[in-house]
Amino acid sequence: MSRIGKMEITLPQGVELAVSAGVVKVKGPKGSLEQALIERVGVEIEGQTVKVTRVSEDRRSRAFHGLMRALIANMVTGVSEGFAKTLVINGIGYKANVAGKVLNLALGYSHPIAYPIPEGIVITVNREIVKVEGVDKQLVGAVAADIRAFRQVEPYKGKGIKYIDEHVIRKAGKAGK
Repeated sequence: MSRIGKMEITLPQGVELAVSAGVVKVKGPKGSLEQALIERVGVEIEGQTVKVTRVSEDRRSRAFHGLMRALIANMVTGVSEGFAKTLVINGIGYKANVAGKVLNLALGYSHPIAYPIPEGIVITVNREIVKVEGVDKQLVGAVAADIRAFRQVEPYKGKGIKYIDEHVIRKAGKAGK
């Protein structure tokens, strides 16, 4: 039995979960999300608890059991609390600002970078701190990774964009004579 898949999901106050036509829909105070249900997995709703079951004991069903439970749990957490990733911009002249639905970045290139903010994502900038927030965990992580990929941290001076909890191993420069 999958250790992740057999755990029950408790729905917080104000969160509704419904399954219809092979789609799991979760609605909460921060928004709503949908996920296609894998046919090898079933969902049972009993009051404020949700249990994910598998249809058969074959290898693929066991593989999808924990995955589907984790996806549903992330949807419940997203619509009730939300997800956030924080990035830090480090470097002389490196800066970011939000103008409407576009994140403008100046990262030492010969041109500014205009990153269109996807629907469902809120980006706030406070000096060198960029905070990416939303209800979809996958989308928040993907947007943060896209922003970080514009200028990854280099190991000599530490210039670039990194996650706030990321540790960059610094290298020693050239040894002088």
